[in-house]
Amino acid sequence: MPERDEAFDFAVKDTWRIFRIISEFVEGFERLSGLPKGVTIFGSARTSPDDPCYAEAEAMGRAIAKAGYPVITGGGPGIMEAANKGALEAGGESVGLAVELPHELRPNPYLTTTLSFRYFFVRKVMFVKYSRAFVILPGGFGTLDELFEAVTLIQTKKIEPFPVILAGCGDYWDGLLSWLSGRVVGGGNVTAEEMKVLRRAETPEEVLRIVAETQA
Repeated sequence: MPERDEAFDFAVKDTWRIFRIISEFVEGFERLSGLPKGVTIFGSARTSPDDPCYAEAEAMGRAIAKAGYPVITGGGPGIMEAANKGALEAGGESVGLAVELPHELRPNPYLTTTLSFRYFFVRKVMFVKYSRAFVILPGGFGTLDELFEAVTLIQTKKIEPFPVILAGCGDYWDGLLSWLSGRVVGGGNVTAEEMKVLRRAETPEEVLRIVAETQA
């Protein structure tokens, strides 16, 4: 009975997948629980070192590390590499939570702690659990995914609120904020109060001031 055999194989594979998921949670909790809560910096893996946003991310990582917070990123190139580089050169904890992707480069070389995850959702739990703030620099779908997932978790009270900061790089965020305020809030889909979870900061000093305010 081939159909039954296929169903059995599928069930067995799913059962073993559960153990893989559990092992990723266990390793993440064990490796990260010894660190103080950090500041996670998200941004594009495609940003080149000669892009002004790369320098801004490096300065952001350096300032956050000097303030005593671990800097956490997705561990890849671009904005993530820049933030980790700044943190490492400042003598701070530089954490990379990488994900296994078919065409993704290996983790960047500026990490003091590296974890690699197969499952995006496990990795997302680690970002949220071990962060005191999210700093969002320019990026693509992955960056926006992390941004809106954090805002949704806070909006629905699934997690304790923490700052979600749209940072740096000139007017990159202006169009998004204008659309959210005009179309989304204006259409009654989000309240003006709920929008307050999104903060705007131009400099590392402004980011650190927001983080300090929320820890008081």
